[in-house]
Amino acid sequence: MVEPFSAVDVIIAKRQKQELSKPQIDWVIDAYTRGAVADEQMAALAMAILLNGMNQLEIVQWTNAMINSGERMDFSDITIPTVDKHSTGGVGDKITLPLAPLVAACGAAVPQLSGRGLGHTGGTLDKMESIKGWRADLTNEEMHTILRDVGAVICAAGPGLAPADKKLYALRDVTGTVEAIPLIASSIMSKKIAEGASGLILDVKTGNGAFMSDPAMARELAQTMVNLGKDAGVNTRALITAMDVPLGLAIGNALEVQESIEVLQGGGPADVRELTLTLAREMLEIVGISTDPEEKLDNGQAFDTWKAMVAAQGGDNDAPLPRAKHEHTITASKDGTVTSMNALAVGIAAWRLGAGRARKEDQVSAGAGILLHKKPGDHVSIGEPLFTMLTDEEVRFELAEQALAQAPITIGERSEMMTQLPLIIERIS
Repeated sequence: MVEPFSAVDVIIAKRQKQELSKPQIDWVIDAYTRGAVADEQMAALAMAILLNGMNQLEIVQWTNAMINSGERMDFSDITIPTVDKHSTGGVGDKITLPLAPLVAACGAAVPQLSGRGLGHTGGTLDKMESIKGWRADLTNEEMHTILRDVGAVICAAGPGLAPADKKLYALRDVTGTVEAIPLIASSIMSKKIAEGASGLILDVKTGNGAFMSDPAMARELAQTMVNLGKDAGVNTRALITAMDVPLGLAIGNALEVQESIEVLQGGGPADVRELTLTLAREMLEIVGISTDPEEKLDNGQAFDTWKAMVAAQGGDNDAPLPRAKHEHTITASKDGTVTSMNALAVGIAAWRLGAGRARKEDQVSAGAGILLHKKPGDHVSIGEPLFTMLTDEEVRFELAEQALAQAPITIGERSEMMTQLPLIIERIS
């Protein structure tokens, strides 16, 4: 086969800050997917994109080319509105778990295709897999059946959905090009558009524990993704939310499942409940459903939907969640107010305890993680617990404490408290 373009010419064009044409973009994505463009060539192009950017037209065309590398899902047989949520991830971000069944209990269908964790941010599938028997990998037929019968499904994306993105994502991870906003936006939105939901809410996190720690870059990413969604005919909105302190009190897979269940039972930490309800209202509004999600959360209907969803994917609702073999509690060294807590340090500590993975092939410990007993603004007395670390391997405690020592939890006077970001920073529609 004679290729219509040269990879080197495409790389040079972007290196020289030129706009890539639609035929060039369509070809380079297709050729890379089938192996005609080598990894080192795509790595060079990704670096050129990171350094020189893309305009909106290029990003749209790049996203469409990645969508067209695989299949599109079709939910036309689902008679109720379909709506999805995507989060850019953070420490203690378990919002998908209570959110999907809550929105389903309000009358929408939620096809939540999720991923696994890497580094200090946890993965939704890792959390759900701490439930005995639960399956992440479903056929399209199984997914449709659960959506029709239950209204919500949390599962892994099939291999046919945007295969170009899977290949490019792995390459970006090892070539220092993960931060390129055009490539982040097209990676997320190619899968979400191909998924086929009629509405999409994006939760773009910012702060020291977020992937996009700079608020200005978080806003640029959010706006880029909203534009891509609207261009594809998907009603899309974004919320920029805080990730300067962990969400909730539990960081770790089974720990976050337990906290999610508490929220579904009408309790749980105030910030997790607030963000769950805020995102639920956005998801319902975007598909024209006026039901009050707070009522469904407090009357048990959302929890009933959770149990049905878990059971439909093979999960045992009655089985105890895994608990790590070893625990170590850190206590306060003095009286005062917790004045600062660094989400990134807590996330790295939980990762080192076994809750996360350094490489995609690593296993995670379902019971490992951190339970926070205090957060910024809380009063603490000397000797009172600040947090508890849990792990299956005692040697990991030292590694976790080293991470926390880089940005320790501080205790002082209330007047010394660091300024926190508001939970909901901005809404982009």
